Amino acid sequence: SSCKSSKREWKPLEDHSCTDVPWLLLFILFCIGMGFICGFSIATGAAARLLSGYDSYGNICGQKNVKVEGIVNSGLDLTHKKYVFFLDPCNIDLVHQRIKSLALCVSACPRKELKTLADIQKFAETNGSTLCSYELQPSEYTTDPRAAKLCPKYPVPESAPIPFFHRCAPVNISCYAKFAEALITFVSDSSVLHRLISGVMTSKEIIMGLCLLSLVLSMILMVIIRYISRVLVWILTILVILGSLGGTGVLWWLYAKQRVSASAVETQIAKDNLQALLIYAISATVFTVILFLIMLIMRKRVALTIALFHVAGKVFIHLPLLVFQPFWTFFVLILFWTYWITVLLFLGTTGSPVPNEEGFAEFRMVGPLKYMWWYHVVGLIWISEFILACQQMTVAGAVVTYYFTREKRNLPFTPILASVNRLVCYHLGTVAKGSFIITLVKIPRMILMYIHTQLKGKENACARCMLKACICCLWCLEKCLTYLNQNAYTATAINSTNFCTSAKDAFVILVENALRVAAINTVGDFMLFLGKVLIVCSTGLAGIMLLNYQRDYTIWVLPLIIVCLFAFLVAHCFLSIYEMVVDVLFLCFAIDTKYNDGSPGREFYMDKVLMEFVENSRKSMKEAGRGGGAEGRELKPMVGADEE
Repeated sequence: SSCKSSKREWKPLEDHSCTDVPWLLLFILFCIGMGFICGFSIATGAAARLLSGYDSYGNICGQKNVKVEGIVNSGLDLTHKKYVFFLDPCNIDLVHQRIKSLALCVSACPRKELKTLADIQKFAETNGSTLCSYELQPSEYTTDPRAAKLCPKYPVPESAPIPFFHRCAPVNISCYAKFAEALITFVSDSSVLHRLISGVMTSKEIIMGLCLLSLVLSMILMVIIRYISRVLVWILTILVILGSLGGTGVLWWLYAKQRVSASAVETQIAKDNLQALLIYAISATVFTVILFLIMLIMRKRVALTIALFHVAGKVFIHLPLLVFQPFWTFFVLILFWTYWITVLLFLGTTGSPVPNEEGFAEFRMVGPLKYMWWYHVVGLIWISEFILACQQMTVAGAVVTYYFTREKRNLPFTPILASVNRLVCYHLGTVAKGSFIITLVKIPRMILMYIHTQLKGKENACARCMLKACICCLWCLEKCLTYLNQNAYTATAINSTNFCTSAKDAFVILVENALRVAAINTVGDFMLFLGKVLIVCSTGLAGIMLLNYQRDYTIWVLPLIIVCLFAFLVAHCFLSIYEMVVDVLFLCFAIDTKYNDGSPGREFYMDKVLMEFVENSRKSMKEAGRGGGAEGRELKPMVGADEE
């Protein structure tokens, strides 16, 4: 089989056939199983319990209910009581992942704070909404001794119903701060956490504005890559140098300035900001030094990258819709994740009501059905990877069409839509198989990470080291398989072969061009990384300057971290498309040079600029003593290619 594969001629875009059909059928069956879980949870009443809410006795609010054996106060007619009210809404039980409080169905949420039982009684008499347990009448709130247990903990905070979910939620920020304080266990000082959360809420407009700025900067960078790719590398290098030096200098200047002002006004917020500025300044200094060292080592290869970026820029000129691929992928992922979370919430309320040790109702599934959420979790990983793989196949198909079309004026009107059409008609099975392989590696890694988290502080040093080593190895394997999958999708788009054949052919091509892979991918990926650094630094610097005006009443740490993480995520989403285009172009080029030699009938498809880039790269590697036989054949000029 290997011998036949090595002799088989590649015929780009000449033959289209369905690939990996059994895997497509398996994926369809799996999706039907996901739909069955959703239908089962809705049919068993979980949707009504999730949307309308239910009390601690198993009654669904806003409707008549059926009596449950062994549970008092069940089977009530709650047609006029449409909202769920928790007697102690801020009491969170993280172990069982629920609010540790008695829940009741009420007619209206308390729109103002109720400080005493008399206020609760007056609210019930005025609004007809009883906030105490069903067995107490409003006239008994102030006289019955059971009211201390069956009435809400007072003062009762002001509440408002959550849209579409009919739960009364406190509107006071302090209650949410307690939620986060319970969730973020690594913060030992609760006052620090309260100040962090208040800082985020105070700076929410600035955070949203900076997130929008990172999106605009990413779009601008993509436009720059498209139109001025020849000078982009040098501009990017200079801007990163200036940005790193400027950002580091500004941080040390702000630290020195605030240190002087903090000595005059000693407040806890000022001390926290001073400490955060010192950490930021030291981190920025270390980062700048490391960045300069890396750029010093790679300075001789920066010039070679210009040609590669120029060719990739041509692709975006001919295929402008590539820029919007992250939007479509993100939109589809958001839709799927929303569906997945909704079904997960359905599963949390699926089952039959049974009394617990406290006499309240709990919904539990029995038999094999209780393992449905495992199936649901696997579906999250596989379908998410499938969506991402569809993006990779779409980009690969469009770039392959561009590369192997000699006359660019003969390109399809919309190569992206043509690529999507080929994906849907022929290659969904290949995408399903490739994404399933990534899922097989990702699930064990997530299980090991969960075990490591649960055993943190309990396992010995040897077990901890072995767990981390296994997690690291699986992570490396996942990254290698992801890269190989992407090249396999490119091979499938070129020759319409199944996943295993494409992966094998792509692997052989990459091994034969190992030095070229090192030269092209290393420099190209590094320059794209500099682009991400530029966007994060620019957004972070803007954040520092804006948040500096609020330094007297807010803490910078959490708002700045949120902004920088979002900026990196946005930059990664956009520049990953550019990186994908570069990888696809290189594999096309390697196949082109292997099966064509420039002679009549076997003309090259490649662009002259890309050929010059590889020739320069070969000469550079020979001068460095790392060339030799891997580049022994002199490349001939391109025949019949576009001269744009």
